[in-house]
Amino acid sequence: MDDHKGILEQVFGQSSDSEVEDSTHGEDPSLPLSVQNPNPTCQPLHQIHGLWFCPDFLSPDQQSSLLSAVQNEGWFKDTSKNQTMRFGRLPAWAIELSHSIRELVYVSDSGFDLLDWGSSEGDRQASPFSPHLLWREPLFDQLIVNVYEPGEGICAHVDLLRFEDGIAIVSLESSCVMHFTRVETTADGIEDEGKSGSSPNRVPILLTPGSVVLMSGEARYHWRHEINRKPGFQIWEGQELDQMRRTSITLRKLCLK
Repeated sequence: MDDHKGILEQVFGQSSDSEVEDSTHGEDPSLPLSVQNPNPTCQPLHQIHGLWFCPDFLSPDQQSSLLSAVQNEGWFKDTSKNQTMRFGRLPAWAIELSHSIRELVYVSDSGFDLLDWGSSEGDRQASPFSPHLLWREPLFDQLIVNVYEPGEGICAHVDLLRFEDGIAIVSLESSCVMHFTRVETTADGIEDEGKSGSSPNRVPILLTPGSVVLMSGEARYHWRHEINRKPGFQIWEGQELDQMRRTSITLRKLCLK
């Protein structure tokens, strides 16, 4: 098992608690996530192709239920641990969350003919996920839960290419500003680091509790995302956010090859 964990950590990155095996512990099949808010609104962020945001994905009651389900797993009993990773069969609440995301994407395609999808650039902007992403089975089979204490963030990065297109990030507890920075390539093929702070291509988005970010295509592969908790970065509408604890749930799909 230790060798298995070591290989996974080399390939997918290290989890702070090194628990990367399949898990069904703490399943709660009664988690009431299937009943969405009456009218969740998922809208594209027009500055970044392939980035969609739904600020009202989960109601307050759903957020509380989801957070309790995560806490009941017992992953963070040791306060020094702030991340866990799961591969393969996910806990029941994560599967339910995946179903809710699929439903949200489908509803966002209301009035749009999925069968004719992909014939134009307009088609590719009309849906959070393309049909081949939306209807793959399972939609997601990899889970990361992060608990960020006040002042903690995540450095700018593009998710590893060992994961397929189509990524969802659900936010719980405190709000924060996530910044997206375009990955630029120089004439000699070297990627510009796109350092945050002064880049004209830096796009902020306010992640509110119960919201979900959906990334595919250009947003997934050509934009870095980060949460910078240094002074001056957590500003929204001229006001600095009160930095509290935040929990995030990231869902992805492993590449088959």
